[in-house]
Order: sequence, then structure tokens, then C-alpha cells
Amino acid sequence: MLLYHMKTFLIAAITADGFIARNSNHLADWTSKEDKQFFTQKTKQAGVVIMGLNTYKTIGKPLLGRHNVVYAPPNQEQREGVEITQKPPQELLKDLENKGYSEIAICGGATIYTLFMEAGAVDKLYLTVEPILFGSGIHLFNKELNVKLELESTQKLNEQSILLEYNVIK
Repeated sequence: MLLYHMKTFLIAAITADGFIARNSNHLADWTSKEDKQFFTQKTKQAGVVIMGLNTYKTIGKPLLGRHNVVYAPPNQEQREGVEITQKPPQELLKDLENKGYSEIAICGGATIYTLFMEAGAVDKLYLTVEPILFGSGIHLFNKELNVKLELESTQKLNEQSILLEYNVIK
């Protein structure tokens, strides 16, 4: 049973065939400007972004206006504006709640999405489906899961991209 009261959401853009990237170095330059605007607005509203080291490296710098938490080895060089962690999801979320945060954005990649989903620490998913096919690449999750979702809303971000909002059924 999780003790925290905060809301934790997973936010991602996926291709029409379900991939988040071609490979671990792939920049998110294939997503629409509307998806980027939604991502910025939603993560700034949350105030905290959690991501893995590969995702952080593809961004290349801390996201402004947000507390950046990066899962990385303890020997990872500290960067200004970035909290490096190896804590289990529940422990990290409790620490962030104690710092006064009430909403957390899980920003990828697949290993981090899977880590938080397996821990039962995700309340909501925001998935932007973009009109592109990669054929192969990195899936949203990298392990087998059995999680049921409830569709809360759909929204057209533009003529081609759809935002799906799901609640995780716990």
C-alpha cells in the first residue's frame, strides 16, 4: 500500500505503431509542436520531472521551471539543476512529497516507465499518438505488465495527433 497522496502521471509520445524512439540516442524531434507544448505545460504544472539517464542525455540539459530527477549510477557527475537518484519509486515519491510536491511527471524512457508502473506508482497516463511509423524501436515499456486502464479523455492536438488520457485502475 502506497502512503503518498500525490498524483503521478506518465507522459509520452508514441508512434502509431507504439514506439517511443528508434533507439536510446533518438531525439524526440519527431513529435508535433502541439505535443511539445502539452508536455511543457503539463510538466511545469507538476513541477517535478523524473527520467532516466538516456532520456536526460537526449534532452541535454535540465528542463527549466521544473525540479529534474534523473535515475543514474551514483558515480554519475552531478549537474546543476539535476537530482541524481537510485531510490525505489515509493521512497523517491515520499521524499518529493515531503519537499512539498503534489504532482509528479514520469518522462521516460522505457526502463523508468516500467519501473514506476511495476511499483504501482502511476495514477494516470498521457499518451500522444503521432502519425508516424518506426517499424521497430523502443516500446513504451520493456517488461511484461498486467495493468488495466480506463480512458478518461481523447483530444485532438492538431489535425494528425491525438492525446489519450488514461487512469490506471488500481
